[in-house]
Parts: sequence; structure tokens; C-alpha cells
Amino acid sequence: MDMKTNCKFTSLFLAAALVCIPVFGFSQNSTPSKDTTVKHDLKTAGHETKDAAKDTGHAVKTGTVKAYDATKKGTEKTVDASKKGTEKAADKTATGTKKVTHATVTGTKKVFTKTKNTTKGAVEGGKEGAKKPDNSQPK
Repeated sequence: MDMKTNCKFTSLFLAAALVCIPVFGFSQNSTPSKDTTVKHDLKTAGHETKDAAKDTGHAVKTGTVKAYDATKKGTEKTVDASKKGTEKAADKTATGTKKVTHATVTGTKKVFTKTKNTTKGAVEGGKEGAKKPDNSQPK
């Protein structure tokens, strides 16, 4: 073979190689199949749903604990305020009762004294009337 033929043969071989190599490269499946992509998407969606449910659960728990603590604190404040109010009312009631009792005792003593004096006066007037005959009565 001479050099010219040898060069033509080499050029032909290289040209054929360049034409065939891209065909072999494109014949392989470079992207995953639809089944694999769908499965992967479903798995990802499942994991995201699970994570979202966990986050929601933690948020609900945190909110519930905060609400419980706030309710407990408010209840304790209410109990303390009611206790103070009750003590204040009891003190006012005791003071009022003492004033009323004192007024009743004082009033009762006055009424007793007046009744005693009136009764005493009536008894003495009756005695005097019994001693003196009344001339104005018809006979």
C-alpha cells in the first residue's frame, strides 16, 4: 500500500468512527425512567408530609403548653384577687355588724329607759288617782 492509499484508509476509518460514536452515546438512556422519577417524587412528597406533620404537632404542643401556663397563671391571679376581696368584704361586714349591733344596743337601751320611765310614771299616776277621788265623774 502506498502512502496515499494508507492516508485515505485512515481518513475513512476516522470519519466512520466520528459518525458512529455519537450514535452509541445517544443510544444509552441518560435520564431516569418515568417509573423511577414518579417513585422518587412520591417518596419526597411522603417525607415532606411527614416533616410537616411533625412540625405541626410540635407547634400545637407548644401552643397548648403556653395556653395552659397562661390559664394557670390567670387562675392563680383570680384566686388571689378573690381571696383578698373576700377578706376585705369580711372585714367590712364585721365592721358594719359591729356598728349595727352598737346602734341596736343603744336604741334598745333608750327604748327600755323610756318605757321604764313611762311605766313608772303611769304607775305613780295611777296611785295618785287612786288616792284622790275625782269629782268630775258623774255620780
